[in-house]
Amino acid sequence: MKIAKDTVVTLQYKVADLQGRLLEQSKEPLAYLHGGYDNTLPKIEAALDGQEAGYQVTLQLKPEDAFGVRDESLVRTIPKGEFPPGVKVGGQLEGHTDDGQPHVFHVMKIKGPMVHLDGNHPLAGKDLKFQLKVVGVRAASAEEIAHRHVHGAGGHHH
Repeated sequence: MKIAKDTVVTLQYKVADLQGRLLEQSKEPLAYLHGGYDNTLPKIEAALDGQEAGYQVTLQLKPEDAFGVRDESLVRTIPKGEFPPGVKVGGQLEGHTDDGQPHVFHVMKIKGPMVHLDGNHPLAGKDLKFQLKVVGVRAASAEEIAHRHVHGAGGHHH
């Protein structure tokens, strides 16, 4: 079966920087609903469209095509007293952007009485190399299409 709109694509992937340093890789195959549902990066969807199981590709993406350019307005330093007990480096907290939109911030460091947060994706601002291998393609169920994501193995569980 060819990858097309409303198919479930199962991938194995590796993400590296341009020096070849491995940043992330799939332990288990990852499944996503193909066809403009924002379940993967648009350049990845474009590269996989029309392909079949077994297809492999390496893509080099600029920040704007991957996880975005860094936005320094999403970096915050906030007094530790404003956080619930147990705030830890590596944790995530929901906050708000300058225009009041809900946003997830990562705790980068805690220095004395101050907590340093970053609302950028950890890979924002980086040129990245994606190695992708399609391990499966199937038709999506009506429920998956209605929910705009994959259910079951490698996907979302309700």
